[in-house]
This record gives sequence, C-alpha cells and structure tokens, in this order.
Amino acid sequence: MRLNKYIASSGLCSRRDADELIEAGKVTVNGKTITQMGFYVREKDKVTVNGKFIRPVRHEYYRFYKPAGYITTSDDEKGRKTIYDLLPENFSHLKPVGRLDKDSTGLLILTNDGDLINELTHPSVKVPKVYMVTLDKKMGRPQIEQMAKGIELDGKTAYAEVLPVENTLVQITLYQGMNRQIRRMLEFLGFEVKSLKRVAHATIALDGLKRGEFKIIKPKRIKELKAFLGKLS
Repeated sequence: MRLNKYIASSGLCSRRDADELIEAGKVTVNGKTITQMGFYVREKDKVTVNGKFIRPVRHEYYRFYKPAGYITTSDDEKGRKTIYDLLPENFSHLKPVGRLDKDSTGLLILTNDGDLINELTHPSVKVPKVYMVTLDKKMGRPQIEQMAKGIELDGKTAYAEVLPVENTLVQITLYQGMNRQIRRMLEFLGFEVKSLKRVAHATIALDGLKRGEFKIIKPKRIKELKAFLGKLS
C-alpha cells in the first residue's frame, strides 16, 4: 500500500494532507524518516506520524439526523451541547462531513474515511447539498434569480439554486461550503429563515431517519457515492 494511502486509512487525514506530512519529514517507517512520494508500506512495517504509531482502520460510514440545538463539533469551549452528546461513546472517532449550524437540522455524514471527507468538502469539487428551507414570506422570481446570480459575502460570491415548493417553503441546492451561507444570503435579500433542514449530500439522502437517529450507510451506497464524486473531479 502506498504510504499516503496507509496514513489516510488510519483515519488521521486525507491522502493530500498525508502527502504534506510526508514531504515535511513527519513520517517514519521502521524508524526511518520517509519523504519519498509513492513509497510503499508492507503490512508488517511500523509507521509513525509526528512520533505516534498509526495503523489502518476499517472505514465506517453513518447517516445522522441532526436535531436543532446542537453544534457540529466534538467539544465546545462555551459548554454548548454537541452532536456527540446524542451519539454513542464509540462514535468519538468519527468525524462529520461539513457542518450544520446550531439551529439547523438534517443530514450529517459521519465517517473515519479521511479521503472521502476531503472529496466531499474540498472547494474544487462542486458537491451538491440540498436543503428544505421555510421562510417568513414567499420568495419571488427576482430573489430566486439573485440567489443564482450570486451575492457577495466576505469578498466572495455565494450562489445557490432555488426551487419553490409550496408557499414559503423552498428547496435550496448549494455547491459551496461557506459559513452559514444560506442564512446570510437570505438575510441579505430580506428574508428570515424559520427552519432549515439538509435533506441530501451528494448521493446520500436523509430519507428514513428520525431526528437524533443514525444508521449505517451500506457499502453499495458508498460505492455509488464514490463513483459520483469521481465524475465530478
């Protein structure tokens, strides 16, 4: 197995980040510092990163329905409730793919697959994320077109696809990952968000989950997801 894949398989980071660790001289194999890209590791070899031994782990993939009132992190200096307060203790090694703010609900993918996390969140890959959003008033065609055209946030252009569903309910699809992007775009246009729920991330959907519930993502679905991402990159 290539060294960067070996490191990524430990759940420590993605292959891209593993390449940086190797190049920086922070990786050893059998006590020898390795900076060679493409170096192959055998099963019996001992690998360290920053002085700590690592081993490949079995990748795990879950869907989780985040309820409102919880932040998407493992700990919080302000003492707020986190998604890990709702999850079993043995989920502490799993990381969320992207975030949902405290007041938002819906789908979070949890995994220890560093490569997949990177593919789903890297800015260069336009991965669709779909949300159902209830507003304080009905959105008109000019506002829908403005969302598609783009709104400047922090010096960057934020854009989104909007599909009216019913009265004040709209479906919004993002291909970016800016902080509180939907809420800030809608606030700019004079709307108040009453509720915001993520219902899909790439090919993975929220269907069949209750709030606070989690379920394993089957290997077939992961294979479909990776094939989809391969077409985007």
